[in-house]
Amino acid sequence: MYILGIWDGHDSGAALLDDENILFAANEERYTKRKLEVAFPYNSIRAALRHTGLKPSDIDIVSFPTTEFTKTLSRIFPWQKESYYRFRRRKVPRPAMEDWMHYTKYTMTSVGPLPGCGLISRSVVRGALNGMGFKDFEIRSVDHHAAHAATAAFTSGMNRSLVVTLDGVGDGLSGSISTFGKGELAREQGISVRNSVGIFFEQVTNLVGMRELEDEGKVMAMADYSFPFKFSENKMRHFFRVDGTEIIAAYGPTEQYKMLQRLAWSTPREQFAYMAQQLLENVLVSFFKNTIGDYGIGSVAMAGGVMSNVKANMMVRKINALKEWYIFPHMGDGGIALGAAMYTNYEVNGTSSYKFNDAYLGDSYDEEYIAKVLKSEKGIKYARVSDPGKHAAELLEKDNYVFWFRGRMEYGPRALGNRSIVARADSDEVRDELNLYVKQREWYQPFAPSVLEEDAPRLLHYGKGSSRFMTMAYDVREGAREHMKSVMHIDATARPQTLGNENSEYRSLLESVRKRTGYGIVLNTSFNIHGMPIVAGPEDALYTMKKTNTRNMFIGNYFVQNRVRG
Repeated sequence: MYILGIWDGHDSGAALLDDENILFAANEERYTKRKLEVAFPYNSIRAALRHTGLKPSDIDIVSFPTTEFTKTLSRIFPWQKESYYRFRRRKVPRPAMEDWMHYTKYTMTSVGPLPGCGLISRSVVRGALNGMGFKDFEIRSVDHHAAHAATAAFTSGMNRSLVVTLDGVGDGLSGSISTFGKGELAREQGISVRNSVGIFFEQVTNLVGMRELEDEGKVMAMADYSFPFKFSENKMRHFFRVDGTEIIAAYGPTEQYKMLQRLAWSTPREQFAYMAQQLLENVLVSFFKNTIGDYGIGSVAMAGGVMSNVKANMMVRKINALKEWYIFPHMGDGGIALGAAMYTNYEVNGTSSYKFNDAYLGDSYDEEYIAKVLKSEKGIKYARVSDPGKHAAELLEKDNYVFWFRGRMEYGPRALGNRSIVARADSDEVRDELNLYVKQREWYQPFAPSVLEEDAPRLLHYGKGSSRFMTMAYDVREGAREHMKSVMHIDATARPQTLGNENSEYRSLLESVRKRTGYGIVLNTSFNIHGMPIVAGPEDALYTMKKTNTRNMFIGNYFVQNRVRG
């Protein structure tokens, strides 16, 4: 049975399942080149079919999440979400009625699903699929947080766990608590939109001059540049409290936004960010501590956009009662196409477990195709190499950064060694060159490392769990800080990808680096130009190489050099 999951909202995409196998998953942004695309995922669907060799008529069930009122309205009138997308990404002049637009959003998204919304949404989605040639398929809609919960529960590898989802808003909720055991996923509790810590952090992001639903990680990073102060002195501390397993907001989203506006006016933005981050960490620690205690389950699987905050995750990880943790790597709404397919497979076939050793679920390109693309490109020279990892390590040792493009594209926001830019982890000069030529990131944003799993305890206070998907921050050991100075934040933490045996080609690179330096570690950042999605195909890789005037790239088994740069 083939089940196609699709999502046509923020960070839209598609995923394809067959029984207990995830065949393909990717997001629309990789094809349209618009970061966090909101359009119907025509390209992602076609990519899934192309990768598997299937036809639309082969698909048995199509499943999609979220039938709340505002989402249904945007399906009927797609221009609405396009208009908000451009407004949110600040691609239009600042509207005169900006505050009114925010208030309208907070009011309407709190409505949740209404009678008839599911029927209308299914009809609109079916119509779009019929136009692509889909016929004789069943269509199903899935609750937003059920889709999030399915991704966490069914890929965690835990037999029994708490499943917690936290985000901005979806189908009338901002979060949920479920239990998972003996193949059964049961929701125990929902968290209302009024009590959304996700919306709170979106509002903070907006008020420091950044793009909500996109730049929350920058707020997290900027917070560490504030002068620290005790939580008792935090002017936001009363915005939320935790009572048992309930998160309770002092104000509704609209009133909260007004309060934050007044506070932001008289507060330096670093302090404003620090207040918000400190509050979030305190809320999550109390909430998770109480939830683990009340349910008596020390294994927790997590999803939802709030769980992308690696510093808050680190504080949660340090809770003594937490025995096991797992965060789904595509934790935000970009992951719920896969979640919808998984939840439907669970309902129809009882499938509640998937092998999920890696997130390499997207497009791949064979050597013949890569050679054809390289041959057609002017201004480069290339040659096939027998050991790309060793060759790349030699270049890194000479203070180069390199583009690294191999295998299947990663699913989610993190480059995990198949669409990566790599450099030395101990060189401020190379880090700054990379930032100047390619990434153009804000000065306070740290880069992240890829490190061999067996080397992680020597470099980090690693402790329990695994960080294969860059979902957690760790304290860097004092004796290792010189080796990690280009991948370490100002507070001596790092967000690592710890690499096991899931990617032999990338592992070969890190092992070659270890032979030269004593540590299997590199700076790893996503293969993209600032403000653009991660590259998808060889054509994107070559365009990025030319655009950034980068000298060296490994693509498949080919070493490519840019003739334009000396």
